Amino acid sequence: MADIVEVPGFVEIRLSRWEKAGSLHGDLRIPIDHVTHRDHVPDLWSRLRGLRAPGTGIPGVIMLGTTRFRIDGVWRKDFNAVYGHRPGTVLTLRGEEFERVLISDPAT
Repeated sequence: MADIVEVPGFVEIRLSRWEKAGSLHGDLRIPIDHVTHRDHVPDLWSRLRGLRAPGTGIPGVIMLGTTRFRIDGVWRKDFNAVYGHRPGTVLTLRGEEFERVLISDPAT
């Protein structure tokens, strides 16, 4: 299960070995001043947008990796580690490869 960890000056998204394989991506390290908004939502699945490429996806079950979408004719990307309709965190970024990072809360 992906973890959001704050270290001095950065937010790290730490992925499990299986998440790295399924998302075709490694851990993320984002400067704290590039995080413009942090939001906790009750159904993270409802915040997904775009088409998965690359990564792993089963509708309503799992979305791991990159989703790509167009806004005003410009292609953009989100990174996702989303499991079902569980709560989770949305980090909105500026000046990064991804526009947003969506991470499900650990199962309870």
